[in-house]
Amino acid sequence: MVQCKNLTKKYGSKVALRDATLHIYPGNIYALLGPNGSGKTTFMKILGDLTKQSSGEVLFEGKPLSIQSRKDIAYLPTESQAYPFMTVGDYGKYHKSFFPDFQEEEYKRMLEEMDISLKLPFKALSTGMDKKARIAATLARNAKLVLLDEPFNGVDLLAREEIEKMILEKKRENSTILLSSHLVEEVEEYIQFAIFFHQGRILSVEELKRMQENKGQNLTERYRSLLGKKKEG
Repeated sequence: MVQCKNLTKKYGSKVALRDATLHIYPGNIYALLGPNGSGKTTFMKILGDLTKQSSGEVLFEGKPLSIQSRKDIAYLPTESQAYPFMTVGDYGKYHKSFFPDFQEEEYKRMLEEMDISLKLPFKALSTGMDKKARIAATLARNAKLVLLDEPFNGVDLLAREEIEKMILEKKRENSTILLSSHLVEEVEEYIQFAIFFHQGRILSVEELKRMQENKGQNLTERYRSLLGKKKEG
């Protein structure tokens, strides 16, 4: 589905992403793991065509990323893009006006299941409710590739479980999902691949089943063995 070759992104003299090469296979959930500032968000923004790489190549379904690609890619940024006065219902209408594939009824269904009223303005929402509403809008798109940047950041256990339920429902539609997270133990339950980042580099791309069989490590142990060595160095 997605092929990346020698992706590099520079901001002035700072290298945010360096020589990233990997293949993303359709119908799987990938976790992007690594400390803050390791290149995860930059990588997602390049895949979402929100920023251009300084060098290297990205192919989406065999073609270079373009404005046309965006119709098949849904992206959730870390920062909220909802105006405080905007209601949850208006947020759905806003998405529908921009994205023809936005399924308004599906959005409403997810919100109803989470007991979030369409009439509530975002300024009245808790951090968890705000995050759940924005994720519901992202997942309500009929997108082939879904990019979720820190979907669990700032939410409690119950909100996280509801978000995980939405993500798994989306995977059953055969969407490909990339999510960044610091919750290594929790995401291991349902992801198929892990991409480990450190200082702008991809250290390793691991298929969980093979990692467990061949290396005898769970995700937390693999994270420590890869990233712990880097900290010591």
